[in-house]
Amino acid sequence: MTAPVMTLRGVRKTYRLGQHVIEALRGVDLALESGELLALTGPSGSGKSTVLNLCGLIDRPDSGAIELAGQSVAGLGEAERTLLRRDLLGFVFQSFNLVPVMTVAENVDYPLFLSGVPARERRERVAAQLAAVGLAEHARHRPDALSGGQRQRVAIARALVKHPRLVIADEPTASLDSHTAGQVLDLMRESAHAHGAAFIIATHDARLTGRCDRVVNLLDGKLQ
Repeated sequence: MTAPVMTLRGVRKTYRLGQHVIEALRGVDLALESGELLALTGPSGSGKSTVLNLCGLIDRPDSGAIELAGQSVAGLGEAERTLLRRDLLGFVFQSFNLVPVMTVAENVDYPLFLSGVPARERRERVAAQLAAVGLAEHARHRPDALSGGQRQRVAIARALVKHPRLVIADEPTASLDSHTAGQVLDLMRESAHAHGAAFIIATHDARLTGRCDRVVNLLDGKLQ
């Protein structure tokens, strides 16, 4: 059997704010399978952002185990974690996080450039990815010339162009109208099922949760 893309076992995380200790996660167990869209729901302060930061190797747990593609990440240094983020993970944000002075094609190309992919292969992969998200004709445009839904599709193309194992999405449809949100979700579903990437999507959006493969609810640092 193939190992899950990402596994959290008994993960706990606390934060200190002055004299206060906040238990963000209190023993979370979660496994993400290849090709799966998982919606992570819960009220503000429930720990969703902490789960995303741990899955994205941005933060470390106080206790418990985290595995990426069957390998423990516990003993890795910052340089090794950075390389794993670069090579195996993709990120999609509510605010898109596109570079405004770059064209659409340059934004999508940037992760490949950082990974040292040869220029010709980069051009081919960027063109194919932009065609896949329906934005081939906008390759030379700047982000501010696009609608919100188009910018989110650029952000998804940027996340997917390096063929990640896991895509981490934080409220990706929160600023979109219903029609555009549906298009964005369809795009993520097609990508997950076609290329085997797992998606973990933190969301309050009922339009999205009803169409994901699985929904888990986080409340007071525990999965319900």
